[in-house]
Amino acid sequence: MVLKRDAKKSKPKRKKFSSFSTREAYEQLDLKNLLTWKQTNEPVIASDYFQERMARLQKHFDISSGKGSKQLLIDAVCEEALGGFDDLKIWKGMSLETHTTEGIVDYLIADHKGYLDTPLLICIVEAKKDDFEQGLDECLAILHACQWQNQQVGRSFDLFGIVSNGDAWVFYKLTPDRQAYETATYGLTSLKLLLGWLKYILEISQANLTQIPA
Repeated sequence: MVLKRDAKKSKPKRKKFSSFSTREAYEQLDLKNLLTWKQTNEPVIASDYFQERMARLQKHFDISSGKGSKQLLIDAVCEEALGGFDDLKIWKGMSLETHTTEGIVDYLIADHKGYLDTPLLICIVEAKKDDFEQGLDECLAILHACQWQNQQVGRSFDLFGIVSNGDAWVFYKLTPDRQAYETATYGLTSLKLLLGWLKYILEISQANLTQIPA
């Protein structure tokens, strides 16, 4: 796969994304603090199909506990948000590595191809056991890896990350000069605002696909 380079060489020991502490995640990006990300996005009304699907999930599935249960909600929301973004595709459980880090990413959004390729645009990290702090540490480490991978092919633009347990969603932005921004928490109870944020970052990400490499 294109994201694994120099496969024939002996691999140095790489740190797993899931093992990053807050301090390690911040230091890797040379961050002192996260900046507050505030803006007004146009609310998006969910489709009837989405409302029906959510009703079925809540009726027939345990979506409050258990391994993988929260991913049902994340999948449903992402599927709804991606409607109309024909150039984008979600990849689940894909491996990603740099010269110093590696791991499996819950969700990656990239170009709609038959294989995962750079540029990488958005990562989504499931907040396992509702641990958003650990989810943030992992998300920052993955954003750093995505930025590094993109730089290898001359791509440099804002990257987006999300930490979610299916019900609550927090959005992150990493700029080329490594400024990191964090939003407030948005939930299914404020679905129009949540979908508005997703539409906003998907629009930017799809536009970034046409950026000419440096």
